[in-house]
Amino acid sequence: MNHDACIVLCTCPDTDIAERLAEGLVGERLAACVNVLPGIRSIYWWQGQVERSDEVQLIIKTRQAVWPKLEQFIHQAHPYETPELIAVPITAGLPAYLDWLENACE
Repeated sequence: MNHDACIVLCTCPDTDIAERLAEGLVGERLAACVNVLPGIRSIYWWQGQVERSDEVQLIIKTRQAVWPKLEQFIHQAHPYETPELIAVPITAGLPAYLDWLENACE
C-alpha cells in the first residue's frame, strides 16, 4: 500500500495549549489523532544559552499531504516564536490503522 502517513512532533508550554492545539488539529481534519504527553523536560540551546523548560509533547498522526495546512495552523495558534514542528515518515504499520489515518485526514 502506498501511503503518506507521518508523525509530527510539537512541544507546548502547558496542557491547556496542547489540548487546544490537538482539538483544533483533529477538528480541522489535519490530524487523525494527537497524543498529549504531559510532564516532559526539554533542555535546549536558545539565544546563546542552555535553557530548560517543562513542556507537553504532542504526537500528531497525520499525512504529508496536509503538511502545509498543519504548519500554517501551528504557526498561527502556537504561542512559541519558533515552535518545534518535525515530521517523521511512517515506514510501516498495521494496514487497517494506516487506512484509517489516511481517511481521517483531508
